[in-house]
Amino acid sequence: MEHHINLPITGMHCENCASLITRHLKKMEGILSADVSIATEQAAVTFDADSVSEDAIVDKICSLGFDVVDADAESSARAEEFRRQKLQFTVGVIFTLPLFLLSMGRDFGIIGGWAHAAWVNGLMFALAAPVQFYVGWDYYVGGFKALRNRAANMDVLVAMGSSVAFLYSVAVALAGFAGAGELGTHVYFETAAVIITLIKLGKLLEARAKGQTSAALKKLLGLSPKTACLLKNGEEQHLPIAQVTIGDMLLVRPGESIPVDGVVCEGESAVDESIFTGESLPVDKTAGSAVTAATINQSGLLTIEATRVGSETALARLIQLVQATQQSKAPIQRIADAVASVFVPVVIGIAFVTFLTWWLLVGEGFTPAMLRLVAVLVIACPCALGLATPTAVMVGTGIGAQHGILFRNTESLERAGKLSTVVFDKTGTLTRGELTLTDIIVGKGARLQSAPTEPEGNQKQGVLLQFAASAERGSEHPIGKAIVGAAAERGIDTIAPSQFTAVAGHGIIAQLELPSNGASEPVGALSNNEASEPVGALSKRANGSNEASEPVGALSKRANVIIGTPVLLHQHGISTVAEPFQLEAERLQTEAKTVLWVAIDGKAEGLIAVADTLKPEAKDAVAELRRLGCKVTMMTGDNRITAEAIAQAAGIDDVMAELLPEDKASAVKKRQAGTDGFVAMVGDGINDAPALAQADVGMALGTGTDIAMETADLTLMHGELRAVPEAIRLSRVTMRTIRQNLFWAFFYNVLLIPLAAGAFYPLTYLPTMLRELHPMLAAFAMALSSVSVVLNSLRLQRRK
Repeated sequence: MEHHINLPITGMHCENCASLITRHLKKMEGILSADVSIATEQAAVTFDADSVSEDAIVDKICSLGFDVVDADAESSARAEEFRRQKLQFTVGVIFTLPLFLLSMGRDFGIIGGWAHAAWVNGLMFALAAPVQFYVGWDYYVGGFKALRNRAANMDVLVAMGSSVAFLYSVAVALAGFAGAGELGTHVYFETAAVIITLIKLGKLLEARAKGQTSAALKKLLGLSPKTACLLKNGEEQHLPIAQVTIGDMLLVRPGESIPVDGVVCEGESAVDESIFTGESLPVDKTAGSAVTAATINQSGLLTIEATRVGSETALARLIQLVQATQQSKAPIQRIADAVASVFVPVVIGIAFVTFLTWWLLVGEGFTPAMLRLVAVLVIACPCALGLATPTAVMVGTGIGAQHGILFRNTESLERAGKLSTVVFDKTGTLTRGELTLTDIIVGKGARLQSAPTEPEGNQKQGVLLQFAASAERGSEHPIGKAIVGAAAERGIDTIAPSQFTAVAGHGIIAQLELPSNGASEPVGALSNNEASEPVGALSKRANGSNEASEPVGALSKRANVIIGTPVLLHQHGISTVAEPFQLEAERLQTEAKTVLWVAIDGKAEGLIAVADTLKPEAKDAVAELRRLGCKVTMMTGDNRITAEAIAQAAGIDDVMAELLPEDKASAVKKRQAGTDGFVAMVGDGINDAPALAQADVGMALGTGTDIAMETADLTLMHGELRAVPEAIRLSRVTMRTIRQNLFWAFFYNVLLIPLAAGAFYPLTYLPTMLRELHPMLAAFAMALSSVSVVLNSLRLQRRK
């Protein structure tokens, strides 16, 4: 059985540590995949539970010299580790500062001749030893573990470099006490101490900065409710969220977070869903409404039934996706990993070649050669290489998660920045995915307007909509629901039809029982401008009373209503050819709208048009994609006339129409094989899944189906089309930051290792400090390099 775990690990100091654990885990039987990240300090392991256990995996990591902490205690364990490191640094400063001042004061002759006495070297040893063996103990332990496992990491370099300076100084001091001067009189205890203290400072700053890179994920984790109020046998019981099971009835008071995903059983309220939808306005919830964990109940008391708990809630899945993305490695990181794997042995080799060259070939003497060896060992920084990609990925994906943009893995993040073509599905992606009433045409051709300019025309439209909505109350068809919904939105009352027949593919036929209110021709109001109360036959009067309490009876009149295609009207002997509505119908059809003829009592009285309208942000999103240099295409299964009308409204000039689901995947593949470069597919439905899988980057709207989101490389949680160009822009700035980090990491090592080795010594016009780089400056540069990479990644947080 396949299992997946994330194990928090302590004790890793550089990318080589992460590579060591990864390599050994992959050698274990039953391990399907293993990925250890120095940035997240976690191991993501997929394994066959029948072949290997989680305990065996943990034991293997511990056997390598690292510790695995419990996920629940990870935060406290990291905090305790940071406090320990901070204490070590404080101790380092307390002993290093006076040691450094004493050494510099003696070298520059500031503190007098007593400083050259042999006992002063003993004092320096006493100050340096705690730094070397307490503050620097972690480097000895880490280096020993690495060498024991036939690997080499940053700890080996630091331990070797500081130890060479320290042990040489011990030898000089002992020789001085013995009266022998073959090794000279100058000691470098302060060099060893400053190296260790500065690198410890760099690691502290790095740890703090790395903590900020995961701030977005921590914010998501902080949203998770900790407890729930269980209703059982009429009593309330507060319990940890982990104990809630599917089917439990939970009470949620105003101001509280919804504890799990569920359905409202009792109560009404407004719920703030902005963390998922991005909408600031709360959403009204009543019985039967779905609610999501971590959203905020604002006003009323709700009783909900738990439908998804634990790791299955929408919030938990969002967090899992962000964690998985941050844990995965981008293709661009393979270069850095390949270099890091051989980096330390190569540096050690360069250091010893440098030592031998300056001592034996150049003849500079043992001490200058030793200092160059120490400088080379200390200045080399594999950490910068290891942190260049994952820190930028953590910040970028965290920002994306805050804006509802979820990348499945870092490969998707990298590919999104290379996109040159974006293909949109039409229905439910560019359009709302539901029919909306768009036009009502009556005798004079008056259009439905939000601010009527022709009251008489609008009055006729209201009457026509009232008859149509009353007739459609018996329909389950989306068109009928759109008409009924439009009437409800406008406050138009309707009555249920006494008879109703749906004619498949053509429309409906209904009979309405109209209450008589003194108007001898209740239907004639559609064509007779003298009717004072054309709407009153079916609705409440202006004073709010409804005098027609019995619509069916002796005083009622009967109206026969037909709504549908011209064919349906022709079948009932109703003419459409000679009517003035014909031209209007043709015009509406060219606008990709579905046109319904409305006939009352044997006469065509008007037209009603419905359409799946364009999302309001669609045109802006398409324009923004063009500004990013992307070609935009629309594909749909609809007919070409409808497709081109929607595409024109969205500003898209490349349309693929009348496609089957399997045709969509083929169309994407054809674009990939052509000159369109990297192709993205944006969709929301089950029929989009093959195309989403085929595309270089599949983008699924979070408002769509689960299968679409599972197939996609990128999920837009808010369902906003503007998130498409935002995702591409986020990918591009993240990849730009990664390239900057890698350039800096490579440039730093390629330039400064030769500098430390003395390659620039012949250039006499350079300052002496560069021609003869002191190991203390090398340690400062090494500490700065990894911190600068992390800080550069954090700059992403300031971008809009």
